[in-house]
Amino acid sequence: MMRPSMAGTHSAPYLPHILSRACLSFSPRAVCRPYDLHLDPSAATNFSTSRCNRSSPSFPFRFFVKSHSRSSIRALDLSQNTQKNSEVRVRFAPSPTGNLHVGGARTALFNYLFARSQGGKFILRIEDTDLERSTRESENAMLKDLMWLGLEWDEGPNKDGNVGPYRQSERTDLYLKYAERLLASGHAYKCFCSDEELEAMREEAKAKNLPPKYNGKWAKASNDEIEAELAKGTPYTYRFRVAEEGNVKINDLIRGEVSWALDTLGDFIILRSNGQPVYNFCVAVDDATMKISHVLRAEEHLPNTLRQVLIYQALGLPLPKFGHVSLILAPDRSKLSKRHGATSVSQFKDMGFLPQGMVNYLALLGWNDGTEDEIFTMDQLIAKFSIDRITKSAAIFDNMKFRWINGQHLRSLPETELIQMCGEFWEKSGLLSSREGSFVEDAVHVLKGSLEVVSDAGKCLTDLVSYPLEESLCSLEVKEIVDDNLKEVANAILATYDTGELQKAYESGHEEWQKWVKSVGKSMKRKGKRLFMPIRLLVTGKTFGPDIGSAVELLYKAEASGILNTKAGLVTLAERMERLKKINWDNVSEKIASLNAKSPENAAALIH
Repeated sequence: MMRPSMAGTHSAPYLPHILSRACLSFSPRAVCRPYDLHLDPSAATNFSTSRCNRSSPSFPFRFFVKSHSRSSIRALDLSQNTQKNSEVRVRFAPSPTGNLHVGGARTALFNYLFARSQGGKFILRIEDTDLERSTRESENAMLKDLMWLGLEWDEGPNKDGNVGPYRQSERTDLYLKYAERLLASGHAYKCFCSDEELEAMREEAKAKNLPPKYNGKWAKASNDEIEAELAKGTPYTYRFRVAEEGNVKINDLIRGEVSWALDTLGDFIILRSNGQPVYNFCVAVDDATMKISHVLRAEEHLPNTLRQVLIYQALGLPLPKFGHVSLILAPDRSKLSKRHGATSVSQFKDMGFLPQGMVNYLALLGWNDGTEDEIFTMDQLIAKFSIDRITKSAAIFDNMKFRWINGQHLRSLPETELIQMCGEFWEKSGLLSSREGSFVEDAVHVLKGSLEVVSDAGKCLTDLVSYPLEESLCSLEVKEIVDDNLKEVANAILATYDTGELQKAYESGHEEWQKWVKSVGKSMKRKGKRLFMPIRLLVTGKTFGPDIGSAVELLYKAEASGILNTKAGLVTLAERMERLKKINWDNVSEKIASLNAKSPENAAALIH
């Protein structure tokens, strides 16, 4: 693979398509190169007189030389753009060989935001030329994910824009037409090399410590040699001619100037022996015939740009502006993959992330609006998005940051919508017997402050109704509470349980609960943290959670309503008090001093 050289950070200015005014010149033996051309006088005049005219700008390549030599072109400067179409037309072109990866989703989002911000069109094209791996099932899943994200396309499958079809597998006739055009013009030729010959070329290059490169065996073949092979029925491919010297340069909208040397590329295949066109050839033809004005894609496609630019120019097709976005990396700065957890849109959707949260987070992976703001709606992103704010450095996928951003969007939803989402999740996960009712509404109201994704609702609910007292007492985190005579508070709580005062406060709501807490505190001359933390620990079994009054009220409703299934693990007030009575308080302080971690054995040691 050829490594491009890069310099500068300039945006690519506009460039007219002037190749239609160029006079192509070919040798009788069809050995001319893709850029063996000279210009008619009027075209040459246009170059010098329109340098500052944006409506008719110049084409400042270093120089073109009319020659039939393989070394005719020293440098081809394509740092300007040949796309005349003033309408912004961008495309997202996934291969339907699997799920929609977050990297692909970000590419789609950037294209969508740019199109919408410029009043342009967002085109969806399905690149399904990999017939063995492409499936309609995968395509449908990708389309569903894009719609879930809110990235609705203007043209694409089932939405014609008069430049379709929008699946590459349905455009073969178009590719063959352009392949024949390249063959007729001398920019391509038939290659009859066998697999064994090609392998020998690779081995020879490897032995010389050189990159693999086709040696051009059939580039200068005579018509008689070609006809002889055709008569024998020898399989052949179409190869694109590439100059042996010189370089190609573009001005990438994100990465600045990018150039490639041609001397290691070699003539490459555009049409396989089975008649199937090759990826880079299809992409160039598609982008041109679909009038794509800007190609925004991941930097891993940067090496493909060289071949595509050569094809554009050989066919005299308008060249789009290119922008290559850096990759999304895992926290360890390796390529984001399945070993790092969820990587596809559908996986995050199933985990309870919102489309609003995902769109917001993906937008921040390589882009910012120049402020400290991090929370954006889709409309805000459209209003603020610009290519010049896309960064060249790699983006790191941070799950914690993703969850935080999603939580901001989740908690900003209308409570009725959040209630519906949580109710459905609780019912589907088997925690509740119904998704509706006053308990569901009250539970969402109490727990929503702890939610970052919808699936958090499951753990938040089970945490609330559970009673891990013994495990908590084995944690060094409660040492300060235990050392402050926790046994005294436990005895006071149990005393009010025996008299029925605790049950009355438990069943009567938030106001009665607060009165009970004050009464218990007064009996022990405790208040503030010395009172509230021990009561929270002994009643809920935990040192953290929602407001204790709201939590206890919800616990009672959970117990009284009967809506919780066994799977939820509800521990009733009576069961809590029975377990509290069994704690051996004489051993608690000693155990905490000797224990470093929670375990069932440690917890059991605290019980009489």
